[in-house]
Amino acid sequence: MAEREWFDKDYYKVLGLTSSSTDKEITRAYRKLAKSLHPDTNPGSEEKFKEVSVAYDVLGDAQKRKEYDEVRRLGPAAAGFGGPGAGGNFNPGDLGDLGDIFGGLFGGRSRQRAQRGADLETALHLSFRDAVVGVTTTVTLPSNDACRTCGGRGAAPGSGFATCERCQGRGVLNDDQGPFAMSSVCSACQGRGGRIVTPCLSCHGTGREPSSRRVNVRIPAGVIAGQRIRLKGKGTPGSQGGPAGDLFVDVHVAVDSHFAMKGRHVTTTVSVPATAAMLGTTLEVATLDEPVTLKIPAGTQSGTTMRVRGRGVPAAGKHAAGDLLVTLNVTIPKKLNKEQRSLVERLAKALHEEVTE
Repeated sequence: MAEREWFDKDYYKVLGLTSSSTDKEITRAYRKLAKSLHPDTNPGSEEKFKEVSVAYDVLGDAQKRKEYDEVRRLGPAAAGFGGPGAGGNFNPGDLGDLGDIFGGLFGGRSRQRAQRGADLETALHLSFRDAVVGVTTTVTLPSNDACRTCGGRGAAPGSGFATCERCQGRGVLNDDQGPFAMSSVCSACQGRGGRIVTPCLSCHGTGREPSSRRVNVRIPAGVIAGQRIRLKGKGTPGSQGGPAGDLFVDVHVAVDSHFAMKGRHVTTTVSVPATAAMLGTTLEVATLDEPVTLKIPAGTQSGTTMRVRGRGVPAAGKHAAGDLLVTLNVTIPKKLNKEQRSLVERLAKALHEEVTE
């Protein structure tokens, strides 16, 4: 960031506050704005969200706020940005005791902005019944915790860090560009300001070790195979106070040998003997819980669908409970003995149906 922005940008105004606001008021204002401007809930607000985050990065830190207030009090002329004689390179040392303030703002270690954590994906396999009625379960995700041996420092216990010779421990390199002094992250130490002398043997200097974490997942009733469920804030944690990413759960549903789903209805097919379909009968039909008894009217045709109210996907929110749809398959014997054939022929004659030998 160019120095001039520190003089031109009123971070108090960005947060809707004044320089007399308390630390609690600053934090409260930032949280309210960050929530309302978060890109996940308010698409198109990315730039405004970043602006608010930058403002809080300065005003939310007591030392940075003190330095910022002092710089604002001095004004751009004091830094060589305006007024007679402006145009030379700005040297913090020219301000005497205030050099430390400007050096901290423009020549010190680069400040990292809050960054949102990465999104994660995982697969969840469900039984057919759990998919219909809904279930609360858990998924296990890979994670990286601070190394227990070195406490996350990356250095072996008892060892330390060597100051980077290129940037002298500041983590940034300055490049004078006329009236501006631009800073870039030191490529030798990647902005850390130093290097590990003896890496930790447990984490090999990374400061992290592999682990796992369990996340509760509530599966709504009636979920279907291929559906993706989003769990906000359950992904990778953010850095520098940024929000966590999201977790996306891809649902896989096992095929059931007796049931299937059609919208919020559960479907099944049952066989009915031809004589029972002709004469009428009662039939016990399995459901996902207790069986039900259906009355099959005489003369029922194959392919007829009967409805059992409320035995499908349970009611949820604005959705009413689904039904169990039972399709009847009238079965006919493949082989008949002489006596059975004679009886069927007599029935056919009684019904005035033609029987071809």
